[in-house]
Amino acid sequence: MKGRSMAQELLGKPVIAALKEDLTRRVESLKGNGVVPTLAIVRVGEREDDLSYERTALKRAEGLGIEVRRFVLAEDAGQDALMDVIAQVNDDSGIHGCLMFRPLPSAYDEEAACEALCPAKDIDGIGRAALAHVFTGRGEGFAPCTAAACLEMLDAHGIDAAGKRVVVVGRSLVVGRPVAMMLLERNATVTVCHSRTEDLERTIREADIVVLATGRARAYGASCFREGQVVLDVGINVDAAGNLCGDADFEAASAAVGEAGAITPVPRGIGGVTTSVLMKHVVEAAEKTVF
Repeated sequence: MKGRSMAQELLGKPVIAALKEDLTRRVESLKGNGVVPTLAIVRVGEREDDLSYERTALKRAEGLGIEVRRFVLAEDAGQDALMDVIAQVNDDSGIHGCLMFRPLPSAYDEEAACEALCPAKDIDGIGRAALAHVFTGRGEGFAPCTAAACLEMLDAHGIDAAGKRVVVVGRSLVVGRPVAMMLLERNATVTVCHSRTEDLERTIREADIVVLATGRARAYGASCFREGQVVLDVGINVDAAGNLCGDADFEAASAAVGEAGAITPVPRGIGGVTTSVLMKHVVEAAEKTVF
């Protein structure tokens, strides 16, 4: 790649800073009206990735003046104990949003737990009502935070998706399908690809904006990209050396899209914005109880 100009890096830090400024003002307004925006964290077991995200969420909430209540269950606590916790969260008017870590241990009925959470407090879009809102625009609920973080990233960096060709690689209900619908709502022309898409590299190269959300470490190299593209890499993977990396081979992809293009690094990209979006959803849920 020697001699080739690299892409602009779309960093999460300025997006997080802008969200913090906005949310700090809104939290102060809520507190002035006697409401302390409050997040419930429901965790079953001690998965390291859950604990890492929890630490980040606690730090972000503290910086914004958002209260956090933690409900931690042993891995073998059982379905009834989890459902009791969810009912407690639903019934507590002082709790505005709930983050429940998933996947749950295999002995649990995850779908039942997701559906039990009150849609108004489902700030990470885990239930059917929230997803229905994303897909139809009707009802109440919030988009999954990572999907919403992709749009925050585009907005913060002045990238308009309207009229653009967007390729989303990945069809999960956590990122792929929700972000596709949200971009479609913004008048992008969206193609959703997956493991059985024929000639995937060609399809990706034809896009103006690419969203990678497959969880495959460095799976997409230079041959997948062309000059001038915007690449949002949502993947958070650990390579053989124990380093965090995205779905794209970052160096190769950055060189391929060139200085006319842009790409999110991993880390320092979408991941941190996701936590800020979680806090934004808590604040929005609290505002609905006041304004």
